[in-house]
Amino acid sequence: MPFNPLLPLRIFATTSALCGLLWLPLAHAEEAAEAPPAVETKSFVERASASIQDTLDQAVEMLGIPYRRGGSKPETGFDCSGFVTHVFAQGIGLILPRSAKEQSKSGEKVLREELKPGDLVFFNTMRRTFSHVGIYLGHDQFVHAPRTGAEVRVEDMRDKYWKKRYNGARRVTP
Repeated sequence: MPFNPLLPLRIFATTSALCGLLWLPLAHAEEAAEAPPAVETKSFVERASASIQDTLDQAVEMLGIPYRRGGSKPETGFDCSGFVTHVFAQGIGLILPRSAKEQSKSGEKVLREELKPGDLVFFNTMRRTFSHVGIYLGHDQFVHAPRTGAEVRVEDMRDKYWKKRYNGARRVTP
């Protein structure tokens, strides 16, 4: 096999590229350390008060369950208020009203900047106030049953869609 004069250059380039790839994660390690934890972890739950922790655990366990209008059971699916009602009943034994509008009258009003994990967050998604509800997790994240064709999931309240439609929050306690 004849000697290829470009071979040393190719080996050097390949080695340099591989070293660069190995160092890339370290270059952003400081940024990653400051980023909020992934939603799928229970880190939000760990920061909640003991009385709300079971509720947040319950909510996170429901991720992936399909939306169903009028639904209030994990076996058949949830709508937004059915999801919230189920989670609070199972988590801390608190029975909430069945509709988002009625849930918006429960507990005490909370300012956006004072939100804590477990607070109910309300949105105008149907051209009327308090037409949608979710459960605040922390770090501007909330869990909810969004709409037909979707599943229980976590969303970021800073997202343009949710930020524009935010109506308020309530803190409910047993």
